[in-house]
Formats: sequence, structure tokens, C-alpha cells
Amino acid sequence: MQRVFIDGSAGTTGLRIGQRLAGRTDIELVTIPEALRKDPAAKAAMLNGGCDIAILCLPDDASREAVAMIESPDVTVLDTSTAHRTDPRFAYGFPELSAAHREAVLTSKRIAVPGCHASGFIALAYPLTEAGLIAPDTGLVCWSLTGYSGGGKKMIAQYEAEGRDALLDAPRQYGISQTHKHLKEMTAVAGLTTPPIFSPIVADFYSGMEVTVGLFARDLKGSPDDIRRVYAQKYAGPVVNYREGADEEGFLSAGSMSGKDGMEISVHGNGERILLTARFDNLGKGASGAAVQCLNLVLGAGETAGLDL
Repeated sequence: MQRVFIDGSAGTTGLRIGQRLAGRTDIELVTIPEALRKDPAAKAAMLNGGCDIAILCLPDDASREAVAMIESPDVTVLDTSTAHRTDPRFAYGFPELSAAHREAVLTSKRIAVPGCHASGFIALAYPLTEAGLIAPDTGLVCWSLTGYSGGGKKMIAQYEAEGRDALLDAPRQYGISQTHKHLKEMTAVAGLTTPPIFSPIVADFYSGMEVTVGLFARDLKGSPDDIRRVYAQKYAGPVVNYREGADEEGFLSAGSMSGKDGMEISVHGNGERILLTARFDNLGKGASGAAVQCLNLVLGAGETAGLDL
């Protein structure tokens, strides 16, 4: 039985991973005693023999520090932070992208769990660069509507507080300086040389995410039907699925996958202006669900064990 340690189990991502794993009989969840939780020696001991698999749910710098502590060649790390998503030592934990990505997750001791916004963008853009339907230097525009739980405990508290700021009643765009921390990951993993214009928007709902990429037909080496064909071949489940006619009478709700661990891919627009959309839960396939999926592959368990699809 594999011993699994969640470092940062009190955070939003860590809590949801713990909830998904709590009833599992194929693993043993191990912890550091509360009195020693911030003791570097205790953490080093846990990461070098106290566990077989460490899931890091920490800020970037803390994740780097934790990885640097590991001397044992036998410990597998799943890092949910931004710290290692473009690090060549880490497999990128989105197995649906290609057979090579899946094999890397299966065989690596270091796995970077994708970011929430980045998961949607990469799911849409990677197949197009892989198939040669767009050039690597294509200028893409991406906007992403997310529930407030993606901001962690502090933002959740802000949105759920009595007498909260009235500005929270309306959707809020952020990342307006175009320096969002997901941009490096989005560009590199999608096989692009030009970062997209990226506009994330947080709104007054707990969880759910809708990532949309806009594409002019003039930049496409093919047709919208070619995109549909590529998506349908690549995303046939069990976690990520292409769906025709995914709209709700002309609308697309960002909350349609709330509470779920899957992802729905769809194509809209017309022959001149194309909209590519990924809908999922920012805490599901965008965070905790993705981590559990990667863990299942590492364990050799059923890929969807513990997931709500």
C-alpha cells in the first residue's frame, strides 16, 4: 500500500484532494503531527522515507523548498503549484494531450499538476499546434470566466462575508497587466512562441470555469471542421470529452461543470471567427481532480477512481 502525504492539506486544493482520497483503501494517508507541522526536519523526514508519494499544495517558493529537501530517489512528487510547470525535470500532468504526456506521467517521479486557466487554454491550443492547424507564432486571444474559489481561502472569505464590498457583485477582470503567472505555462506547453492575450474574469459563483480562445479563420490552416475532427479524436474520455452542440440555447454557462472532475470541449462561431471553449471546474480538472487523476496513473489504479464525472 502506497503512503501519500498531502503537504498543504489545509488549503482549498489540499482539502479537496484529501476529501477525494479519504475513503480509498489502496493508499494510506500519512501526516506530520500538528506540533511539528512547521518543523523543517520533520518535513524532510516525511519527504525522505515517510511517504511514497508527496502531493504539494503550497505556494511556489514553499514548493521549491520542499522539492529541494528530497534526497530519496523513490519518492514521487505531484506539485500543484506554478513552480515547476515548465521545468523539464517535471512531467506535465495532462495525460490527454498525447501518448507522450501520458507516458511521462506514468513513469516520472516528478509531476507538475496543470494550472486551472492554463488547463483550458492548453486543451484547446495544443491540438492545433500539434496538428499544424495553426502556426506557433499565431496570436491568440483567451478569456476565462471562473468562480471565486479559485482565489483560495482569502478570496472565498471576501465573497462570502456579510456586508461585502459591492464591487464583488459584478464580474471582475484581472491580470490586466498581461503578466499573469499562467502565461508562461500556457505558451510553452501549447507549443506557441507568442503568448496569448489573456483576460481572466472572476465572478460571484463558487466554482466552475469557462475558457474560450478566439481564432480568425485566416490564421487557420484548415477549417473549423478540421478542428472538430482533431478534438473528437483526441478527447473521447473518460475525463475530457469533445461535445457537439454544447450550448444551452445559445448560452454557455461557466457553472455547467461545477462539482465535476471532467472537462467539456466545444467549437462555436462561424466560418470567419471561431470560438473554442473548454468548460470544467476550477477545483476539479483545474486543480484537485487533475491531481487525483495523475495520482491514479502513478498508482496504476483506475484513472477515474475517486473522481466525479
